[in-house]
Amino acid sequence: MDRNIVSQSKRVSWLLRHGAAEAGVAMDGAGWVLVSDVLRALRMSEAQLEAVVGQNDKQRFERSGDRIRASQGHSVSVLSVEALEASWKSFEGDGPVFHGTNVGAAFSIAREGITAQKRSHVHLAASRESKVGKRWNVEVLLVVSPARVRAHGIGLFESPNGVILARRIPVDCITGVESVTRGAQEKLAALRAAFKGG
Repeated sequence: MDRNIVSQSKRVSWLLRHGAAEAGVAMDGAGWVLVSDVLRALRMSEAQLEAVVGQNDKQRFERSGDRIRASQGHSVSVLSVEALEASWKSFEGDGPVFHGTNVGAAFSIAREGITAQKRSHVHLAASRESKVGKRWNVEVLLVVSPARVRAHGIGLFESPNGVILARRIPVDCITGVESVTRGAQEKLAALRAAFKGG
């Protein structure tokens, strides 16, 4: 992707995920803003915005007529979690889903589960190979059971670009740990023991 498009994509992502209020852009409860407001706030042309939306390999943005929003990844304070969930489809799959993370975070997750932190939802990937739903610094994949998540009364949702989302993932919903990098391979036994309670 062109460097200029990458730079513009980051600006659009910041505005639609975290910075609407700071930029003076009105956002509804489900994260939708007017395209004209985005163009004005970021001083972009319609063609530039179209390029950003069309060339994003993770399909981070959703456009509908004169409105646009980030598919997921919003700060909690930006919108209504309930309105956002109502705008996504419910995820009904029973096969495992995956959360990519680094080794340090995985040990913390073994104690606390996966939390959304400052975001509205935890991001999960539908497959091991998926580009979406994973952080850039993935060292391990945590295998998550949708059935166990639902047994906790926690809803699972799917954003338009295929990211699986939940408000949190309790520890007992994590059924496996798989290494992605060579460095993580050395710590895999300790990680697996951590998720089994020692």
